[in-house]
Amino acid sequence: MNVLKKIWARTFQISMRAMLPVLPYRKPKILNDICEVPRLLKEKGKKRALIVADPVIMQLKLADPMLREFEKCGKMYSIYDKVVPNPTTKECEEAREMYIADGCDCLVAIGGGSSLDCAKAVGARIARPKKPLNKMEGILKIMKKIPLLVAIPTTAGTGSETTLAAVICDAETRHKYAIDDFPLIPSYAVLDGSILKTLPPKVISTTGIDALTHALEAYLGRSTTADTRRDSLNAMKLIFENLERAYRDKDEESLDNMLHASHYAGRAFSKSYVGYVHALAHALGGKYNTPHGLANAVLLSPVLKAYGRAIHKKLKKICIFCGFAENDVSPEKAAKIFFERLDKLERNLDIPTTLAEIEEGDLDLLVNYAYREAYPLYPVPVLWDRDQLKAMYREVMVNE
Repeated sequence: MNVLKKIWARTFQISMRAMLPVLPYRKPKILNDICEVPRLLKEKGKKRALIVADPVIMQLKLADPMLREFEKCGKMYSIYDKVVPNPTTKECEEAREMYIADGCDCLVAIGGGSSLDCAKAVGARIARPKKPLNKMEGILKIMKKIPLLVAIPTTAGTGSETTLAAVICDAETRHKYAIDDFPLIPSYAVLDGSILKTLPPKVISTTGIDALTHALEAYLGRSTTADTRRDSLNAMKLIFENLERAYRDKDEESLDNMLHASHYAGRAFSKSYVGYVHALAHALGGKYNTPHGLANAVLLSPVLKAYGRAIHKKLKKICIFCGFAENDVSPEKAAKIFFERLDKLERNLDIPTTLAEIEEGDLDLLVNYAYREAYPLYPVPVLWDRDQLKAMYREVMVNE
């Protein structure tokens, strides 16, 4: 990347960081039981909620305890359950139409990041009915209050229940983009670890690495605060201590710890942003529908290793906090220890090292999407040009 582009990116990022103290970040209020939601909405004077979910959530009956409580309160809900992985503008518009047609006045999102992102996009369209979603791409394009939103994560990974971001895929072009604005932060988040027990192990592993990626990219970037560093470190320690056990045993303690780790990581990257791992992964999700957690998991180690010495001092702090190394370890030795731990964790979780769907002929398109997302917003440790981003895709392609 040429010098002028680097100067502009770092100036933009410094300006965004300087604004953090005056920006209207807020934390959602926490509920610990999914059954509390209907009573809460009734107390708030809400008449009818639109429940946004995907078909699997409904098939697994994860929402049933809440629906039974809704019935006791007078069936105050409609259900939109057609959300797909990497939700598109099509599902968002269908859900918005149901919200209006059924006279809903609040939103309840239950599921992984896709359901939560879809519900946020519905809220954005309710707040800005004359503005299509593709005109909200980027930061601060809503600027109006959305309907009350309760987020119920059923995976311990996205942290979407605490973030100001909704990631949507254009149904026509397959361009995947983020909408970032403060009204999208949910009013309430339900952290109920019992919901995670029915998840397939593969989902637990990839969404857990997604949360780890949030925490790492937020911590290693150049726009951190004392709060985001603390949240990132707490999230990483919980993940390294609990993810394998959650994947293998699904015991309640490890699942609950993973849900809280995901929440801490979400709080961290809401303010400190993510980095090239996410930018590269989002492009894969848009083009191939690659599950976001899987794309992050495959890309995480190669991207961090490519940053080189720029992140070694911070990796030392991570190693010390997580108990991987003593205070007198050198940054270079700490980096080696960290990557040994990360690579071992991913092997034990059966994370692949390549993605078969990536094709050479698509690389320029993928790189353009990733570059456009990351530059100049993401305060990455090292600024890369398109050639370096392309090299990362080639790193995880299947060599024929």
